[in-house]
Amino acid sequence: MAEFKEVSPNASLAKQALNWVDNRFPASKLYNEHLGQYYAPKNFNFFYIFGSLALLVLVIQITTGIFLTMHYKPDAALAFGSVEYIMRDVPWGWLIRYMHSTGASAFFIVVYMHMFRGLIYGSYRKPRELIWIFGCAIFLCLMAEAFMGYLLPWGQMSYWGAQVIVNLFAAIPFIGPDLALLIRGDYVVGDATLNRFFAFHVIAVPLVLLGLVAAHIIALHEVGSNNPDGVEIKGPNAPKDAEGHPLDGIPFHPYYTVHDIFAVSMFLMVFTAIIFLAPEFGGYFLEYNNFIPADPLKTPAHIAPVWYFTPYYSMLRAITSEMMYALIACVLAGGLFAAFKTKIPMLFKAVLLGAAVAASAAMLMIDAKFWGVVVMGGAVIILFFLPWLDNSEVKSIRYRPSWNKYLYGIFVLNFLILGYLGVQPPSAIGERVSQIGTLFYFGFFLLMPWWSRLGSFKAVPDRIIFAAH
Repeated sequence: MAEFKEVSPNASLAKQALNWVDNRFPASKLYNEHLGQYYAPKNFNFFYIFGSLALLVLVIQITTGIFLTMHYKPDAALAFGSVEYIMRDVPWGWLIRYMHSTGASAFFIVVYMHMFRGLIYGSYRKPRELIWIFGCAIFLCLMAEAFMGYLLPWGQMSYWGAQVIVNLFAAIPFIGPDLALLIRGDYVVGDATLNRFFAFHVIAVPLVLLGLVAAHIIALHEVGSNNPDGVEIKGPNAPKDAEGHPLDGIPFHPYYTVHDIFAVSMFLMVFTAIIFLAPEFGGYFLEYNNFIPADPLKTPAHIAPVWYFTPYYSMLRAITSEMMYALIACVLAGGLFAAFKTKIPMLFKAVLLGAAVAASAAMLMIDAKFWGVVVMGGAVIILFFLPWLDNSEVKSIRYRPSWNKYLYGIFVLNFLILGYLGVQPPSAIGERVSQIGTLFYFGFFLLMPWWSRLGSFKAVPDRIIFAAH
């Protein structure tokens, strides 16, 4: 049992109260470790605001979600009407609903920017692999949370979007039909589906999400933050002062709390402007078809998910019977490359080549719809392996060959094009472009062990390069 710390009897009431708490709960210790005395690199830039903004939006979503559940009815006959009741009759209900719907899109914007920063500065590299894995798990959880929440308004796009996505699971061999039935809770998307999605959206997934966010932050503060130079400020050879604090670091509070408060202010200005002036955001944040009650007998002319899912939806639609031959060629080429260009025992080469041939045969026998689901899921799962795919000599893009910047720029442009095509109705040209974009997306990651080693790298400085501004 730890000894109780004492304070002077003449200490202020606040100090005495804090001491009483500290003797029973490590409040000051937690504050110092994760805020007051947490030293972060002194060269953080614009890209380092999005982690804090993601935490802010998470709080907004939980708070507004609690108030929405007070009036929402998870019943197929009443759900749409309850949303209209919130919008029209509940005092300030329209504001709460628009904050929640705009917050969903804002969440993905800041998370995508947060992941992009990690990508260009190598924040997934040793010793931060676990931070990245937790982050990818958060992203996966966020996608599940958004998909289940999308059904709840019970509008036309909610209903038919859920119908399309759930039916995709039926394409999985052997277990597909039973899995789809388990998810729906019925043979069609209906009241049972709505109740299941509501339970997962408000209880199960948020609990997992909060646990992952806590793990993400704890892991980050255990090994320290990365920085644009990719220099370790807390390593054994890093310069430190007499008290052991890194010379290239500054306390998170007050320096970065002020930094983040400014970013939060700018964000809230934009966030508020959207809520009051353009909450539907041209039909991207709230589709116009979703203001029509769900009708199982009337299919919308074009069914598309919300914008933040559309890059993956494009990849799903890109996998046609014709595209399968291109994928088979890629698998066989990968098997041949592994067999003849890697330095592994002959037995392993034979196994790799045999596996490539077997996979190609399976791809011919199983319907392309299933492989579309695999590609869509694989586009997210492949992110988990990024720490082991990148073989670059340096972390940050600042010290990589100049052509890397163009490659990353093309990757972002390709992702945006896939997102745009996912919103559009199917077309011959769109299908071809999405197929090329899908191949580039996976090629970027699967070929990373090769291309990340190419070129001449710049010397990484021993200390952080920083000029105050």
